[in-house]
Amino acid sequence: MAFDKLGRFFGIAEDDEMDESSYVEEPEMSEDDQPMKNERRTNVVSINSVNTPTSKIVLYEPRVYSDAKEVAQNLLSNKAVIINFARMDDSQSRRIVDFITGTVYALNGEIQRVGDKIFLATPPKFETDGKIAELVEKKDNID
Repeated sequence: MAFDKLGRFFGIAEDDEMDESSYVEEPEMSEDDQPMKNERRTNVVSINSVNTPTSKIVLYEPRVYSDAKEVAQNLLSNKAVIINFARMDDSQSRRIVDFITGTVYALNGEIQRVGDKIFLATPPKFETDGKIAELVEKKDNID
């Protein structure tokens, strides 16, 4: 008896007590199920074949207040804009920043200062990571 159990364990002895009811036959696939597999295959899309829109960043250096309209047009076209106000006086720069801030607010985008007289305005769904002020603080802590 013990040898029979040992033989069954190693697969040498025949198992007379094998329960045939535990064996379940898998249903055969009908031909109607085949097109369903083909439909699933057609849903597979290669990563390289997807046409992903490219993101663009426009560099802009306005000279007069009316240049703010071009900056806003770029934001409306889902392009991020880096605006350098180095060649403008502060009062005109402030007016353009106010105009761009309103545009960015209406689009649900963001505007942030990235340097002295330099701003980054981004349309919605455009993510930026980190802030320049945080980077400067980290640099000060390292020294």
